[in-house]
Amino acid sequence: MDARLLICDYSYHFQQFSNSHRGGLTNYLFRLQTEGSCEVYCNGIVHHVQGGDLLLLKPGDEYELRVKDGGGEGRVSSGDYFIFCDGAWIDEWWGRIQRPVVSRIGLDDHLLGLWRHLLLEKRRGMDGENDEMTGYLLRGLCLSLDRAITETKPADRLAFTALRLKRFVEEHATVTFKLEDAAKHVGLSLSRAVKLFKEYYGKTMIQYALEIRLNAAVERIKYSTMTLEEIAETSGFASYSYFHRVFRANYGMSPVKFREAATVPASPERLI
Repeated sequence: MDARLLICDYSYHFQQFSNSHRGGLTNYLFRLQTEGSCEVYCNGIVHHVQGGDLLLLKPGDEYELRVKDGGGEGRVSSGDYFIFCDGAWIDEWWGRIQRPVVSRIGLDDHLLGLWRHLLLEKRRGMDGENDEMTGYLLRGLCLSLDRAITETKPADRLAFTALRLKRFVEEHATVTFKLEDAAKHVGLSLSRAVKLFKEYYGKTMIQYALEIRLNAAVERIKYSTMTLEEIAETSGFASYSYFHRVFRANYGMSPVKFREAATVPASPERLI
């Protein structure tokens, strides 16, 4: 049984945007929100999608995506990975269990790595020569998505609180946020929240936010046609000079050199 990867790409919107498939999708659509927020209309139901939310739709589902200004604040931010696929194996996999249209799975490094690998292989094999590899990678991604969906909430209350802090940082890393806001979100004092996060994840919330900002910047450098100044601003850096300094310290080269050295040339964004 085959699993065909039709489209795999990364999209980032920093202006209001909408896209509609009111007549129904012709293929399966997987969409992982990596940052920011959007609204998805599916079969008459509105879903408010945040960073770490997974959208799964089947052929025939009505679909409309709307990226707005984040509650009237004038800031538009929505980043995601998306896949269109089909095939007999995908049909069989889809029928195994009931899955929500939107699932809160977070931004697991392993899962994101699979998605990025698929994207690169698809771009390298535009003539179809990598179909076998992308097929197996797609199956692996589907099985990993199921694992992420079916994972239960941590039984340990402190572990769950730490996870909620982590999710808060993931959702707000590319905009300005205060540590006090994260602590308030989980009902802890600032000192307790800072200590709990460090205990569970071995790094501070600020360090984790910086990792997310750098990852967001790298994705846009590789997969979008945004200017480096736009990338710095929309990835959560206060200034380009600060972004340049932090980027060089972490990757050993400037953002300009990194973009020049990217192995896969950026293609025009597919806005899905």
